Amino acid sequence: MEKTISPEERIRRAEEIYYRRRENNHSVRMSSSQVKEGNESRKISLYKKMVIQVLTCILIYLVFSLIKEANYIFSADVMNKTKEFLSTDINFEVIAGQVGKFFQDNQDKLDFLGSWLKEDSNQEENQENQNVENAQDSNNQAQNAEGENKQEENKQEENTEKENKTENKETENKVTNEAKGNTTNQTGIGGASNNEATVTTSSSGSSSKTQMQKDAEYIKANFKLGLPLKGPVTSRYGKREATEIVSENHYGIDLGVSIGTTVYAAMEGKVSLVSDEGEYGTHVKIVNKDVTTIYAHCSKIVVKEGATIKKGQKIALSGNTGRTTGPHLHFEIRRNNRTIDPQLVLKF
Repeated sequence: MEKTISPEERIRRAEEIYYRRRENNHSVRMSSSQVKEGNESRKISLYKKMVIQVLTCILIYLVFSLIKEANYIFSADVMNKTKEFLSTDINFEVIAGQVGKFFQDNQDKLDFLGSWLKEDSNQEENQENQNVENAQDSNNQAQNAEGENKQEENKQEENTEKENKTENKETENKVTNEAKGNTTNQTGIGGASNNEATVTTSSSGSSSKTQMQKDAEYIKANFKLGLPLKGPVTSRYGKREATEIVSENHYGIDLGVSIGTTVYAAMEGKVSLVSDEGEYGTHVKIVNKDVTTIYAHCSKIVVKEGATIKKGQKIALSGNTGRTTGPHLHFEIRRNNRTIDPQLVLKF
């Protein structure tokens, strides 16, 4: 059975045959600029033809006029005057002597005129050279300025990189210290990816507030969050015993509920993502300013991307999709992509 070819494939094959034939015929595709130049040259040739035709008409008219006036041109008076002029003896030696005398008498004026013209030409050349030098100087200055700006930008980038590296090192040290003092190591259901930064639970005995505690206080002061659903906590935020399914670092809280339990929006905002890919399975993200809430491992999402959501609105049904060991809801809170222990914001 003959295989059917789509219209797009036929068009593509026809184009290949067309361009192959053009290459075999050594044809050259003209650019738009060449086409414009060809049009302009065509216009100029048309103007030339028109001028030649006009001059030809004038010449024909003059010939006819001369023929008409031939009786006057070849009259006796004109012929006699012409003969007198031709019979006049012209002494070219005398004329040449007079011309030479004229140049000798006016040699000073001619020298002055020549020097004046030469000075003008020299001034014009000097002016052109000066303009060229000025243009080169301006280009050099511009290049030097660009080079200085690039050097300054490179220095600023290097300084910024050094500052970022210093901040990253400080953050890593803080995270490591918090991880050492972490007492939460409870194994639960489900889990997130190990690709993100190591997370820690807050330490109530620390003298200074961590970034996570600051973020939690910011969220409680500026947003009113509610529980996405009611159910027992099966896995808390932080480090836990890793298995083939359960990740070592848990970035949210797991609430054990049966499949099909209604999931409500913990806060108002805009749906930024609805997806069923990855370890989170079927999940939805809701964003409000710099705060994001994530609802993962659902069986169904009932809202669409771009929709505006109110707090307490039904957004999904719980499930057992993605990387899980049982049905539950994985709930996360983030600020500027920094994960926060939901128990610092809500009571479960």
